[in-house]
Amino acid sequence: MEKNNVKTLLKVTGLKVAYGGIQAVKGVDFEVKEGELVTLIGSNGAGKTTTMKAITGMLPAADGDIKYLGESIKGKGSWDLVQGGLAMVPEGRGVFARMSISENLQMGAYIRNDKAEIANDIEMVFGIFPRLKERKDQLAGTLSGGEQQMLAMGRALMSRPKLLLLDEPSMGLSPIMVDKIFEVIRDVSARGVTVLLVEQNASRALGIADRGYVMESGRVTITGQAKDLLTDPRVRAAYLGE
Repeated sequence: MEKNNVKTLLKVTGLKVAYGGIQAVKGVDFEVKEGELVTLIGSNGAGKTTTMKAITGMLPAADGDIKYLGESIKGKGSWDLVQGGLAMVPEGRGVFARMSISENLQMGAYIRNDKAEIANDIEMVFGIFPRLKERKDQLAGTLSGGEQQMLAMGRALMSRPKLLLLDEPSMGLSPIMVDKIFEVIRDVSARGVTVLLVEQNASRALGIADRGYVMESGRVTITGQAKDLLTDPRVRAAYLGE
């Protein structure tokens, strides 16, 4: 789905990241335009999560630049990024285990002070995830992995992000829950939130994305429209089991 005259929300150029003494990302370039759903796919260890951590300041970039809305965000703290409309759902979900579902969602709105709108947005999240509404007073640590993933996504939406980063949202989930999570990602994108999705499940990610980038050994090796990557013999052989 090509989008003309649309601004670039995220532009990564020449990104290099060292992790544990190893250069995990070796000069990556990609961009995400407003309104797109873009996916980074690749095998475990390709550098996808390291790239996400560099974008959000969790790991320092050794070289290159990361621009969000035209300005470099290298070295910026997470507070500034969330204030600017960039939110991430990390691999492993990271919910506040000893807080209830409702309290976790309130924490997602910590940069906001519009109480009435926050209440409306909590109801919006409950509309997307009815299971969370049923259990809104339950402690997050007692939820299943899939329910925690729903909560982590809902909490990120509470900051009203312009760009939502999702790191391996389907990891460790049952097939039924994977279906639900991808349905929700498509729904969030349709609501106008720009999405960057890192995902090992290449076929599912490409099935909902506009464009895709394939990472191998810390580099982007293939890029294109998602529908074209789904039929690319190199992608099919390496990531779709054909």
